[in-house]
Amino acid sequence: MKDSTIAPLPHVAIQVFSETAPVAAVVEEARNDRRMAKTHMRVQAGGAAAAVEAFREATTPNVIVIETVQNGREALLSYLDELASYCDEGTHVIIIGHMNDVQLYRELISRGVSDYLVGPIDVVGFITALSQLFHSPSAKPIGKSIAVIGAKGGVGASTIAHNLGYVIAHSLQIETVIADLDLPFGTAGLDFNQDPPQGTLEALLDPARVEGNMVERLLSRCAERLQLMAAPSSLDRVYDFGPEPFEAIYDALRHSLPAIVLDVPHMWTSWVQRSLVRADEIVVVAAPDLANLRNAKNLIDTLAQARPNDPPPRLVLNQVGVQKRPEIAAHEFAKALDCEALAVFAFDAALFGNANNNGQMIAELQPKSKAAESFLDMARGLMGRQEIKVAKKSLFSPLLEKVASRLASLNAA
Repeated sequence: MKDSTIAPLPHVAIQVFSETAPVAAVVEEARNDRRMAKTHMRVQAGGAAAAVEAFREATTPNVIVIETVQNGREALLSYLDELASYCDEGTHVIIIGHMNDVQLYRELISRGVSDYLVGPIDVVGFITALSQLFHSPSAKPIGKSIAVIGAKGGVGASTIAHNLGYVIAHSLQIETVIADLDLPFGTAGLDFNQDPPQGTLEALLDPARVEGNMVERLLSRCAERLQLMAAPSSLDRVYDFGPEPFEAIYDALRHSLPAIVLDVPHMWTSWVQRSLVRADEIVVVAAPDLANLRNAKNLIDTLAQARPNDPPPRLVLNQVGVQKRPEIAAHEFAKALDCEALAVFAFDAALFGNANNNGQMIAELQPKSKAAESFLDMARGLMGRQEIKVAKKSLFSPLLEKVASRLASLNAA
């Protein structure tokens, strides 16, 4: 069976837990289909039990597919209830079963399962089920938008935005785009040592044509899982736009990629205001002085009032600890704004200067630095991802395991 009407999937991560060879074969064949070209798919054996174990201490992908053969209904529902406690918000779950059971289907849907496929499945049916998660009329956008703006010019908001986007892509392994909205003076291309096309401007000039395929053409890949929509960074024209063209770009990006970082310039126009209000998360970057405190308070209070049902803007303090410069202590700065700082970055001219000159991110240049750890904590907090804990084995682990095994055999004897 062939079907050319299935919409291609966006940039999403999919993990499949199969229990039978035929299903595993179908999934492997589907992986090579043109409509799956943008996805990151991983396949492993084990069914529901393996899924629960895999995500007990790891972040969940956009889609989890579980085949169930060995487990009875009650065992499957029990595994799904446990899996639900580990799933990140927005994760879709598809079950592949081998029983045409209406009651089971109803119980699965009531638990938030997106679809139940009855085996045997074929490639087209499997891809269709995945595509409908993101292209049906009721499908929600997959992308989470994070708008980063400085409370004052020169506080390093663009540096924070670019490093944040890199860490979301590299460390959390989420397909991410950084949209540079500082049209005349944007630095994203420089920071990533790229000379990309003027993606943001081209989209703004023709918003009626902005959709998935056009967005793909306007993005440039600057790292694994990380793409850039660059600003022209040119003064050969003025950039007077209303909010509508920007909204068309945001909508297209949110339907195409899981994470969108907006590098918003320090200004106050109708489109800047609308961009901030519509974002899922807002990060206000400030330096610890009085002018930044005033501006940050104005921004946070205004945006919180405009978004009563959304989380309040997050505060990030940057360039803390400049020698001989009078500063407001970080805890006092945050207290005056009635919030806690999401991150505090010490002034480190050598580290940030070298990264900037080399076209590198902090996590590339010094992955063990405190700044790199702070960016990772930021990324986890903003994306709602729990920390991934990896058990480290000692150098003596093999020896200890042999001793334990020997003692167990002696005790058994």
